[in-house]
Amino acid sequence: MQLGQILLRKQLVSYQQLEHVLQEQATKQKRLGELLLEHSIISPEDLTLTLLEQQWRRQGYWVID
Repeated sequence: MQLGQILLRKQLVSYQQLEHVLQEQATKQKRLGELLLEHSIISPEDLTLTLLEQQWRRQGYWVID
């Protein structure tokens, strides 16, 4: 699951916020999380927890939805 999808599901970003940052990401060489932090859309703690969830999902450990 992609980072943006997890953030939307957790209601940490709106669809509009995510779309805006994804468009910006297309012109800059920065990661999605970096841009979300720069715009103060999410907190560093939110990013850390979401990245952990993403990693756990990729490794097959995440079973709660």
